[in-house]
Amino acid sequence: MCEKVIIIGSGLGGLACGAILSRNGYDVTVMEQAGQIGGCLQCFVRKGAKFETGMHFIGSADEGQTLDRLMKFLGIRNDLVLDRLNPDAYDIISLDGQRYCIPNGFEALVDRLSCYFPDQHQNILDYVELVKAVNEASSMHSLRFDDTDRKMSSEYLLKPIDEVIRQRVTDSRLADVLVGNLPLYAAEPGRTPFSTHAFIMDFYNQSAFRVAGGSDHIAAALKSVIERNGGKVMVRSKVTEIVCDESKAVGVTINGTDFVPADYVISDAHPKRTLELLDTKLIRPVFRKRVNAMRQGIGCFSLYIHFKENAVPYMNSNFYGYEYGTPWNCEDYDGQTWPKGYLYMHLCHQPSPKFAKTAVVLTYMKMDDVARWIGTSPLHRGAEYEELKQKKAERLLDVLEHQFPGIRSTIQHFYTSTPLTYLDYTGTDQGSMYGIAKDVTLGNAGRVPHRMKVPNVLQTGQNINSHGMLGVLVGAVVTTGELIDKPVLYKQIIEA
Repeated sequence: MCEKVIIIGSGLGGLACGAILSRNGYDVTVMEQAGQIGGCLQCFVRKGAKFETGMHFIGSADEGQTLDRLMKFLGIRNDLVLDRLNPDAYDIISLDGQRYCIPNGFEALVDRLSCYFPDQHQNILDYVELVKAVNEASSMHSLRFDDTDRKMSSEYLLKPIDEVIRQRVTDSRLADVLVGNLPLYAAEPGRTPFSTHAFIMDFYNQSAFRVAGGSDHIAAALKSVIERNGGKVMVRSKVTEIVCDESKAVGVTINGTDFVPADYVISDAHPKRTLELLDTKLIRPVFRKRVNAMRQGIGCFSLYIHFKENAVPYMNSNFYGYEYGTPWNCEDYDGQTWPKGYLYMHLCHQPSPKFAKTAVVLTYMKMDDVARWIGTSPLHRGAEYEELKQKKAERLLDVLEHQFPGIRSTIQHFYTSTPLTYLDYTGTDQGSMYGIAKDVTLGNAGRVPHRMKVPNVLQTGQNINSHGMLGVLVGAVVTTGELIDKPVLYKQIIEA
């Protein structure tokens, strides 16, 4: 009889683990407490307009590239329609109103940046070669599983982004342009490892796409794979306890009543939520204390825009605007300086749209700003909360209007969300966009292992390896590699 695996949570990590394990003969059940699967892949519809909540674009999805190979391995590539971002300017960085276009391809990137900063040509080359080397040194990110440079990988896991770039680039404006996509990983000076920046830069520099029709198509495709392989994905099934005996987990309790036995349990929940489910002496107090004390990354205020019909030409670029001339320290704001920066994107409602139907504007927001409403339920937080969101939305629209004059007149409706929304719909602690903050000053103490102290309980998701589609999928491969013979797993990926 095949071994039974229960997966807690249907975010990308949970669904990917389910797809991999069900393909390899495990009896998989994914349990989701909400009525909709997907975590940050979820979409919602208001007045006929569809909005993405988290996964707005992906990279490295051209034929043979890293994500393309992983999607084929998972069995979902043919279920997705990808719409390419502008290869000459997939990202646009605006500093003090001056715009810098970032193209796909490292050769094109060197040429473009050298045009903007001609005296920095050699420094740009050195920077690009370092990004390449860091990615090649990571066996999982390069998909060269038998060839890795642990020394280089470790070195740039422990060096902060700003320090590494400052050592190689002598123009401060160029240094800011290089981290212009910083909201994708919420980096902090002196804390966030350079490897995080290098992985994301390489990921999107290879190629960049939106998922036509919405990121929830990814969740639906993974669900179909699991079910085709005999597994189950259950909604409104909240795991309230991981039940353990003296040596291991024996199953889970659902909705506080029903016990379901399992040989293995994989949690796609935030590590703090996972520990809350484990009432066992197998977890030492010192480990609980360390995980519970980990600092969370910044939260997010989201402005969802529904345009008037055929009013705004579709923009197949991501626009990063910075009001104070630098991407750094945008999380350190007050009532007068918010928002210091934002990311503005059109959503791809169909392949190759001529006009945008919807858009999203993302900017940092601290949980402290909305902490007084913790414990209230969505749509029932009261008039004061709605008034706060309205003021924030109006302020953000004022800032957007500076860069895109007339944008207000094109808007039919808009909606908003705060870190409380992330907390309620994804369970991420403090409503953080990217979960536990990556911090080089903490070394290994700042990282959460995929293997728990309970031997048959594993973790997956953005807190375990890295966030974003590639980071989470790589983490899912690492997690499932504890149950599947690694050479077999790697062979399946390579053959895909």
